[in-house]
Amino acid sequence: MGWYDRKLRRVRDLSCGDTRIFLELEVRRLDCRRCGKVKSERLDFVADNPLYTKRFAYYVGRRCRSATIKEVAAELKLDWHTVKALDRQYMEAQLKRAGTPSPRVIGIDEIAIRKGHSYRIVVSDLIRGRPIWFGGKDRSEASMGEFYAWLGQKKSARLRLAVMDMWKPFRLATAANAPRAAILFDKFHVMRHLGEALDQVRKREYRRLAGRDARYYCQPDNKVSLGFVEGVNNKIRVIQRRAYGLRDEEYLRLKILTCMLPSL
Repeated sequence: MGWYDRKLRRVRDLSCGDTRIFLELEVRRLDCRRCGKVKSERLDFVADNPLYTKRFAYYVGRRCRSATIKEVAAELKLDWHTVKALDRQYMEAQLKRAGTPSPRVIGIDEIAIRKGHSYRIVVSDLIRGRPIWFGGKDRSEASMGEFYAWLGQKKSARLRLAVMDMWKPFRLATAANAPRAAILFDKFHVMRHLGEALDQVRKREYRRLAGRDARYYCQPDNKVSLGFVEGVNNKIRVIQRRAYGLRDEEYLRLKILTCMLPSL
């Protein structure tokens, strides 16, 4: 490396109250004798977007966990696209800190990402309590197989339990790719099918009975706790409402995978 010159850069940092703070940095530029290109000095505290510090980017990311991009942009007087890019950097840093998943117990469910029966699959690590995969093109056996291909044969073989609804393609893909994993049907879906059967019996009995006898028929209580998987689904629905109209599926994937991770 040979000496080239210095360049001043103005970057935005965390505000002090309602006053915006900017730092003026002197960045050295060096002439690389190996490749013949001029390269700028790397500053670790600067975000991927060189106009902002990393801690400012992380502040934007933390705000985007509870507010829309539009709201954060208005609050911080930033461009909508800038907020989205800084939020993405924050979520990518969260996933990097969380490390590579190696689950033993997983929960499998699907979400509708738009009208017209367009589904994606969400897989969660039920021991660590976090979503670890979002993908597929639908809720088919082939799409479920994409998760196991991503997880790898070695880690798939170590799975000991898979919790899912009573959807046959999920069961077949799990049996084919994780043969040691026991399959446990989510009790909500079992109770739902049971409840539907009971509803049919109740309606027949109600029609058969008349007058006073009909008034004393008991209403079944179908409220069953759905646990962690249902909690993730609730968070995903909030994310989808907050990001209404946003068509960036990769951004949605990052939102889902980081929704249960601790803040940076």
